[in-house]
Amino acid sequence: MHEALSRESSAALHPRAPQAAHTALAAAHAAYESRFGHAFVICLEKYGPDEHLDQLLTGIHGRLSHEPDEERSVSADELRALARARVARAMAGRP
Repeated sequence: MHEALSRESSAALHPRAPQAAHTALAAAHAAYESRFGHAFVICLEKYGPDEHLDQLLTGIHGRLSHEPDEERSVSADELRALARARVARAMAGRP
């Protein structure tokens, strides 16, 4: 799992999102990576683009309270969800 996490980049926002949103997300990612030693991963497939910021910040802040073993389990679940979503998009011919 460590190798898979090392290949993921932290979830980002659309470049046109407000600067304050980018700043808040960067701070949250830094806190997460400092605590757990890897990028924050979350599958946002079931959310619309307008919900991504809220889901990212809520997810990071909520998961910062996890113990490392619990967070490894949650991260593994998110990696599996990301893989399923990527395969589904590839099978459907979507980027």
